Amino acid sequence: MSMSTTAQPSTESKEHRLKRYLRDRAEDGELYFKGKFIADDVDMSPKEIGALMAKLSGSVTDLEIEKWSYTSATTWRVAPA
Repeated sequence: MSMSTTAQPSTESKEHRLKRYLRDRAEDGELYFKGKFIADDVDMSPKEIGALMAKLSGSVTDLEIEKWSYTSATTWRVAPA
């Protein structure tokens, strides 16, 4: 089994977990956050969250995801689409 084959389910699991978290939190309106502050909630590192957020911003249709600002870490804005 190759590395990419074994790593893929883990990545999909993390992506699914982050999407669910974002949908739940943005249900009532806008959500602003830095990856380092939600890392424990989603059991991921801030770096993993940043990489997934960039990916999700171009692929998720039911949420608006954008980089909002950068002060010591990226702040993300998430809102229902």
